[in-house]
Amino acid sequence: MRLLRSRTSAFAITLLASSATGILAPVARADDYSDLLDILRAKGSLTKSEYSTLLSRHHHHVAVESSEEAPSRGRHHKLTRAAATSEESAVARAQDAATRAEASAEAARQALLSTNNSMNNPLIVHTTPYVPGKGITFQAGPVAIKFSGFINGFYTFNSPAGGVPIAGGLSSGSSGFDSSAVRNGLLPAGFLVSLTTHQAGLDLSANLGVYPGVNSSQNGAFNANSGGKPVGLGTSGIDFRQVYVTAGNSNIGTFTVGRNLGFFGGEAILNDATLLSVGSTGSNAAPGNTSLGRIGYGYVYADWLPQISYATPTWKGLQGKIGIFQPLDQFNYAGYGYSGTSTQHSSPMIQGEALYDFATKGGLKGHLWSSFMIQHVQNIQGAGIVASNNSHRGATVEAVDVGGKLSYSKFEALAYYYYGSGLGTTGLMFDGLATNGHKRTSEGYYVQGVYHITPKLRLVGSYGASNLYHATGDNMYIAGAPPLARRNSSEIGALFYQLTPWMQILAEYAHSQSYGHGGPWAKESDNTMSVGTFLAF
Repeated sequence: MRLLRSRTSAFAITLLASSATGILAPVARADDYSDLLDILRAKGSLTKSEYSTLLSRHHHHVAVESSEEAPSRGRHHKLTRAAATSEESAVARAQDAATRAEASAEAARQALLSTNNSMNNPLIVHTTPYVPGKGITFQAGPVAIKFSGFINGFYTFNSPAGGVPIAGGLSSGSSGFDSSAVRNGLLPAGFLVSLTTHQAGLDLSANLGVYPGVNSSQNGAFNANSGGKPVGLGTSGIDFRQVYVTAGNSNIGTFTVGRNLGFFGGEAILNDATLLSVGSTGSNAAPGNTSLGRIGYGYVYADWLPQISYATPTWKGLQGKIGIFQPLDQFNYAGYGYSGTSTQHSSPMIQGEALYDFATKGGLKGHLWSSFMIQHVQNIQGAGIVASNNSHRGATVEAVDVGGKLSYSKFEALAYYYYGSGLGTTGLMFDGLATNGHKRTSEGYYVQGVYHITPKLRLVGSYGASNLYHATGDNMYIAGAPPLARRNSSEIGALFYQLTPWMQILAEYAHSQSYGHGGPWAKESDNTMSVGTFLAF
């Protein structure tokens, strides 16, 4: 605009000067020039200052024209040349400024391109924007390296409420001694590393999950998850739960190969509020890597299993999963010769799952799921199997579950149920077979409610139970041995406070009971109080 105005002003000066030198009609009157200046001023072509200056000069020119015509003509020629020179100078300055601006813009564009190229340079490593509690991601060329994890610790006091020992029972009520422990909760600590990239149209990932505990471990049937050993010079257990790769994309789905969480029972534990706390302790006098939480008190532990599995793309909130898994042995968890065992498996375990997520315009959100597992076991061993009789040397284990969680405003509600034949209780295929080779049926459930008192404070309450039923011809009570577990149940209440984006602090109470086959006298119970913290980074 300034350049346009300068050019117009110069034009006006030139026009006036030219008229004075005879380029315009020499008979033009002074009022004609005044009218011209008024028009230019009204159109905004002249500023007030420019208008006044030109009008003054014109009046002066008219006054001296008759007496000093020749010298005046020379002066106006000089004025014309000066105006032209001023115009040329303004245009030159404007062109120079435009050239510099264009050069600056090009330099900025080149700098941006250089930065983008540097970000993809495999020789340069940089971090992506950090989200508190969601891990740290480093970008090395086309590879993203994510490091995340969590650490927890609790003071837990357990007080037995009495009873008799139950074989396969989870309560410590018959121990007769209070116990204190500084320990992990249902989760040990976890350190997770994930490398992801895109190659040949596929999203690829390599994943490692290391889960150490804070308590000294004792080697046993469950390795790092066996009971603890609180003696001097002890060391904590290290559990490599996750070692797997994935390949796929949003069009074809995702394949997983390696060790990861199983499908059956997986959603039950992932949505259990005690995942971040202690729940039922199992053993508090000699704590191992983890507590029980609600494992065995409403669901069977999904476990971390070697697998080759496939997950479909998500379509309108619906996703399916299917896979083959490492087959497991039938295990006599109760001891005392109560259960049949097997160590031979000619075919893999098969698991599948369907999940559905939805949200309504009214603010209701839902997460629904159902899963199954099937596995054939062979060469069953038990005191009730006659060596020459092969009729019950094999069995097919079957199990199914269903669950759902609804969230609305400050409230969450969850319900879960499972049923199995040969599945057993607490762990996959724990006490699933009688000693005569017949399958025991089992079922369990839990319900859970959450109320968000404030955005940082939430109250959680839950109840659950797992039941193990006898098989045909089953011997549920052996003389001199504790009765076999029939039911494990617990009530849990907890208060969680989100102290920082990383850290939660909490207080929790759990009441646990175990019941045995054999009569109402076969039971034990205990009470547990826990306070501590859970930090995720």
